[in-house]
Amino acid sequence: MSEFITLVVFYLLFALFTTHELDAIQRHEWRIFPITRRLADEWAYPLFTAVHIPLYVCLLWLFFHTNSAVALNSRAAFAAFAIIHAGLHWLLRHHPKYEFNNRFSWTIILSTAVAGLFYLLLVFVT
Repeated sequence: MSEFITLVVFYLLFALFTTHELDAIQRHEWRIFPITRRLADEWAYPLFTAVHIPLYVCLLWLFFHTNSAVALNSRAAFAAFAIIHAGLHWLLRHHPKYEFNNRFSWTIILSTAVAGLFYLLLVFVT
C-alpha cells in the first residue's frame, strides 16, 4: 500500500509540473531564459514548446526505466528539482519579464514543490 501511495504522489507531482509547463507557455517563460529571451516570440514560442517533447520522452523513459534503481533515482531527482524550481521562481519573481505573478501560477508552483517534498519523505523516511 505504501508503494502505491508513493507512486500516486509521484504521478501528482508529474501532473502538477506538466500543468506548470502549460502555464509557462501562457506566461511566456522563454522571455526569462538567456538563450530564448533574445528570440522573437514567433520563434521562441514554438522552440520552447517543442523542446518539451524530447524532454518528456526522456523523463518518462527514466521514470519508468526497467532498472528500478534508475527509475527510483530519477523520480527522486525530479522531486528534488521541483523544490529547487520553486526557489528559482522565488528568486526570479522581480525579473522584468516574469509573468507568474498571480495566485493560480503560484499555487501550481508551490503545490509542485510540496508534492516533491512529500514524495521524498515517502521514499526516504518509510
